[in-house]
Amino acid sequence: MFDAEKWALIWTHRQTFIDGTISTLLMALFGLILAMTIGIVVGLMATSQVKPLRAVSRVYVELIQNTPVMLQALFLFYAVTFAGVEGFSALICGIIALGIYHGAYISEVIRTGIQSVPKGQSEAAYSQGFGQIATMAYIVLPQTIKIILPPMVNQVVNLIKNTSCMFLAGGAVDLISRTNAFAVGEGTGSAAGQGYIIGGIIFFVICFPLSMLASHWEKKLKARDIAPVTVRKKADDVTDAELDMIISGKGGEN
Repeated sequence: MFDAEKWALIWTHRQTFIDGTISTLLMALFGLILAMTIGIVVGLMATSQVKPLRAVSRVYVELIQNTPVMLQALFLFYAVTFAGVEGFSALICGIIALGIYHGAYISEVIRTGIQSVPKGQSEAAYSQGFGQIATMAYIVLPQTIKIILPPMVNQVVNLIKNTSCMFLAGGAVDLISRTNAFAVGEGTGSAAGQGYIIGGIIFFVICFPLSMLASHWEKKLKARDIAPVTVRKKADDVTDAELDMIISGKGGEN
């Protein structure tokens, strides 16, 4: 583990880890964009007043959440490949698979955020002539942002970590795939342990700050919710006992 020659191999092949990190970040970025798009649409469908839309969103969420992302990625890659579609790379497969998988979780985050806003606010908006879209855009969604931010960041962290599941789908070029290729390589296999350590460190450096950010936001929101509110007493709020004491005190002074 502390062999300098093995660590020298890591440095010599550093471009392998750099390329893998770039591919992982690209996969995570575009996968997140797709997941956010799906999540917003399905989340709005889940809170719609139209029953078929709610039913479709429920089926999608339950189906995706209760099957492994790796199975989904493998099915997608080989189904598309056997269909004869050209140009469907492992990287594209990873983006789509991660987008579909995490889109289901993000939709649940958005649904929960929307439902946490009191219905009375929506009813008040409707009474003022707002339509459903305007109510969502100007009344409901702005209030859900602070609620959904911490779990949304957690989903970003999970998405980045789940890029590691893509190396089985057609030899994806993500960080784990590159690290594994280094570990089993003929000239680099002797430094397999060091390679996996570097791969883990890179994931940690990417994910840990995001996890801390989510935890900080969550603690801040909880602290704001339970912060004591000091209310100044009005004259009408004085109790009978306090009033008797005031009267007695005045009488004693006389």
